[in-house]
Amino acid sequence: MVIAVVIAVILGVVVWSSGDDPVAPLPPAPSPVAAKPAANLSPLTGEPGPGRAVLAVKVDNSPQGRPWTGVNDADVVYVEPVEGGVTRLLAVFASHLPPSAGPVRSFRESDIDVLAAYGRPALAFSGNAPELNRLVASGPVVPVSPDQVAGAYRRGRGEAPHNLYGDPTALVRAARGVAGPRDVGFRFGAAPAGGQPAEDVKETIGTTPVDLHAANGRYTVAFDGRPAITENGPATVVVQRVPIKASAVHDVVGAPSPTAVTVGRGAVDVLRDGKRWTGIWSRPDPGAPTTYTGADGKPLTFAPGPVWVLLARG
Repeated sequence: MVIAVVIAVILGVVVWSSGDDPVAPLPPAPSPVAAKPAANLSPLTGEPGPGRAVLAVKVDNSPQGRPWTGVNDADVVYVEPVEGGVTRLLAVFASHLPPSAGPVRSFRESDIDVLAAYGRPALAFSGNAPELNRLVASGPVVPVSPDQVAGAYRRGRGEAPHNLYGDPTALVRAARGVAGPRDVGFRFGAAPAGGQPAEDVKETIGTTPVDLHAANGRYTVAFDGRPAITENGPATVVVQRVPIKASAVHDVVGAPSPTAVTVGRGAVDVLRDGKRWTGIWSRPDPGAPTTYTGADGKPLTFAPGPVWVLLARG
């Protein structure tokens, strides 16, 4: 009798739930999200070794400033427009410190916003417009310019201001309260599905032509048609298309300094493995990581290794 009652109850439930009342569908499975780099991997390169204190160096990239020193050892390199259509590099070191880095030049307003995502890195630079004194003094960086650490700099061959070089080890040693590497939004892993061939890519930052060529899992880099990185180049190149605004800072002839706006959202191309993926970059505020998302809503993953970010006019 008990068994019969139980069976009847079960049958009743089945009949009731298969009636005319609609049954709510199950929610769709969430899209997979690339995980943050593991604790034993660098969040800046995706390679073994979490890295040490972060040092950013502002490097001359005018024709007179090349070839540079030490840039090949950087985890991340930002290529930014400055006055006169030329560019400067913001080289970020954490995994490896070269014996020398430079030529060291002045920083720009763009650098402070970019570096806010890194927490509190050291920033090596030589001079700045007086209007930016407040930014560097109150910004999320530890300044280690020649004014603070004169003994960490030397003059090399060539003419000033294109011949100043910093000792990264001495610069990091002099910096107090510098943050270690942290998540700035890069996601490393297998290449996304699809992608378009991109073995040879031409971009323009300011008015400076940038030529990229895929070779052996990396990219070679040339500026103004002259090779600058021919081996051990970036494994991933991010072409981040951003608004370029005129800042309140002017050069000696009165031209306004361009500022690359890296807070907001815009189009992005991610180059890796000789292919291009397009998507959207997004960053809600200066202290937040930048996300790079494909058309399918999934993260655009980077190849493990050095990352270069070209801040191109969007």
